[in-house]
Amino acid sequence: MTMRLDRDHRCSSSLLLPLMLVFEILLLLTTALAFNSPSAFVQNVVYSNKIAIFSKSYCPYSIRAKRIFGELHEKPFVVELDLRDDGGEIQNVLLDLVGQRTVPQVFINGKHIGGSDDTKAALLNGELQKLLDKSG
Repeated sequence: MTMRLDRDHRCSSSLLLPLMLVFEILLLLTTALAFNSPSAFVQNVVYSNKIAIFSKSYCPYSIRAKRIFGELHEKPFVVELDLRDDGGEIQNVLLDLVGQRTVPQVFINGKHIGGSDDTKAALLNGELQKLLDKSG
């Protein structure tokens, strides 16, 4: 296919439309890949949920953190890393984000609370309830 220019030095439409279509497809694919990355997943979970817990289903500390919210009649969004193929990658993202790859990692309204001991301490000192009340 040759490119022809008209009098105003514009590309002919026979070439421009296929190029625009290719560009749109590449843009959509790039966007889809970015949203499917572990980093984008973590950011989405943390900032789209009132309570987010990155957990492992068998971990006693994770179970304790989840139980705290259950006793408060709150329903956290829980990501069970041991049940996901990309669990290790998500833990690496958590390491970059909060400096730890251990579980659980608890977030409320996008704010990092910490692990099980941090969550329990926030419960006992009233900070946990304050954070939960902020989101209504």
